[in-house]
Amino acid sequence: MEFRKQKPIYLQIADRLMEQILSGEPAEDDRMPSVRDVAVNMGVNPNTVMRTFEQLQSEEIIYNRRGVGYFVSPDAKKRILAEQRREFLEEELPLIKQKMQMLGITFEDVMK
Repeated sequence: MEFRKQKPIYLQIADRLMEQILSGEPAEDDRMPSVRDVAVNMGVNPNTVMRTFEQLQSEEIIYNRRGVGYFVSPDAKKRILAEQRREFLEEELPLIKQKMQMLGITFEDVMK
């Protein structure tokens, strides 16, 4: 995975894992890959992945079963979609709108 400098690596990994959850692999209530497996696959330190898992757990995207591992929360897709929609509408769309106005691009231009 190629990482961008603008965003912390653990959050980029979280984004990738959430994309996988949205695509259905792993499905809700399925076991997540281990911290070690994710670290090896992404080429990062296991501590970075652990931070990612802690972030996802705090957002209730995944949960931990002691001694067993991490699992996808039953309503993970719903939570991810809600947060991504909020982020798009509140953070990304205003920037797009501003850029469109600056360049003189209308909604009709976009629809073409």
